[in-house]
Amino acid sequence: MAELRQFAIVADIGGTNARFSRVALDTLALDQVAVYPCANFASLADALSHYQQEQDLTAIKDVAIAIACPVNGDDVRMTNFHWQFSIKRMQQDLGLQTLLVMNDFTAVAMCLPALASDQKIQIGGQPAQVGKPMAVLGAGTGLGVAHLIPVADKFVPLPGEGGHVDWAPQNTQEWFIQQHLAAQYGHVSPERLLSGPGLEAIYQALAAYQQIEAPALTAGEIGQHALSDTSALAVATVKQFYASLGSIAGDLALTLSTFGGVYVAGGIVPKLLPLLGNSAFRERFDAKGRFADFNRQIPIFIVTAEQPGLLGAAVYLKQTLAG
Repeated sequence: MAELRQFAIVADIGGTNARFSRVALDTLALDQVAVYPCANFASLADALSHYQQEQDLTAIKDVAIAIACPVNGDDVRMTNFHWQFSIKRMQQDLGLQTLLVMNDFTAVAMCLPALASDQKIQIGGQPAQVGKPMAVLGAGTGLGVAHLIPVADKFVPLPGEGGHVDWAPQNTQEWFIQQHLAAQYGHVSPERLLSGPGLEAIYQALAAYQQIEAPALTAGEIGQHALSDTSALAVATVKQFYASLGSIAGDLALTLSTFGGVYVAGGIVPKLLPLLGNSAFRERFDAKGRFADFNRQIPIFIVTAEQPGLLGAAVYLKQTLAG
């Protein structure tokens, strides 16, 4: 590899934080990681320039950015933050040789083949089949969804907005939640439940369903109360979260027969991992009627890697630069 391209910069831009790292393109090793609140900068270009100057990386001219919004052309507009930009203009303004911009879950999908065994935990199913499609979803500020298709010796990511399809209630409690959220939002998507704001929405909906008064809590507070078993409502909220997560994960498995595995990423599930085993997560993944036996074969993996978006952006950039 040419000297100029021994290193690159990768970024993972969410609705709350912007993560940056240098990457060695031969080994995909990440270092000089920095995390900034998006609100500290007027634009993504400002945040990237600050990172390069702070870390003395202004000589690096190859950059890959994973960002939490659709990327369907030159104009990029974030879904849950106000940043918007032209890819071409940003590349010109910053004097970059390469600027690769992708949906954040395109990047997470691309990281899947590079995950080490200690960066994922299997939940049921058979061993993953090499060469078969994979799916990934992750709850954080929003709900990201993508697929990954192996093609020859490369991988083709299939980004999408699966977090915004219709959420399908399965029982009386969920029908109540659906009506409760529909009164607020109109359309009820999985993201309305399977995200940080979604945890708060489930909590309030279950309080109404149980006809009890409940103090307003943040997603983090709900999680802490559930983990410490100090709030029955918080525990019920996390159980509902996992049940709904299992259902949508099972839908993704069916959509592309993902015998390569369904991977759960995002910031919420690793923090609430101790509560997964006592939930209906895997049961709801399998509960697909005539195709229950089909889904039972498919493994689920919880991604525990600290920076999957950065790793995936690096994998995609390396594959792109290799032609």
